[in-house]
Amino acid sequence: MRRVSRAILIFFCAFLGAAGLASVPAKPAETDADAVRLVPHRAVYDLQLKQSRYRRGAETVSGRILYDFSGNSCEGYALQFRQVSKLDSGAGKAAVNDQRSVTWENGAATSYRFNSQSLLDEQQVESVDGEAERGQGGVAVNLTKPARKNFQMDSGMVFPTEHMRRIIAAAHAGKTILTLPVYDGSENGEKIFNTLTVIGRPIPPNERVPTDAAVGQAALAGMARWPVTISYYDVNAKAGEQTPDYSISFELYDNGISRALLLDYNDFVMTGEMTSLEIKEAKPCR
Repeated sequence: MRRVSRAILIFFCAFLGAAGLASVPAKPAETDADAVRLVPHRAVYDLQLKQSRYRRGAETVSGRILYDFSGNSCEGYALQFRQVSKLDSGAGKAAVNDQRSVTWENGAATSYRFNSQSLLDEQQVESVDGEAERGQGGVAVNLTKPARKNFQMDSGMVFPTEHMRRIIAAAHAGKTILTLPVYDGSENGEKIFNTLTVIGRPIPPNERVPTDAAVGQAALAGMARWPVTISYYDVNAKAGEQTPDYSISFELYDNGISRALLLDYNDFVMTGEMTSLEIKEAKPCR
């Protein structure tokens, strides 16, 4: 699942270096991720407040996520994402946050385009538009909004869809930890995250049977899934700062569909129940 605030996720490998857990190399064999087949689908998740921390946390939260994913490794992967959340901090102070994005990533994970808007109480507060291209010298980013700017990132940076494919490949390989730097074009297009992904043991199809929109889906019948938690850290965080900006937990199917979301924004935690799932016909590569 993409970063849910604009939907993504990042920790650095050094953070878990001493944990003694199995880890995946920063750049696993390309064929591992290439073997993963992501299914086009449209999912809706209803959001509710699970826990509020500290005085500045939210008293009530409600909202919805729309996640519309399509494409294949030949034509590239397109994602339309929207999250609308209403947060009430008490004393009549409520705000509606509306985040929208459209992205495209080619199957080779060398090209990424992104366009996003963030609105607060129907007033636009951020608009980002740009593209990133992977070359021999690294990843070049060209922004046209909010201002024209070019900058370079390390060649080890991965884009969101490639990140998901590598998580699934790591799960198949029996790995429990995956650390990768991720770029998704969020927060004025200049934010870079380090991500830490923790992968739990596979959940058999007949264990903890879902009661949400996954029920009755032929494409998911008999398919195992993994509990996954992705934590996102600011790449510019000072040494010793090990608190993530946010983290996302979910159950991940082999084909890239996610259910049972848990979104931890530090001040508060939200659940996301999948209330609608449409699995679209996958187009074969020509």
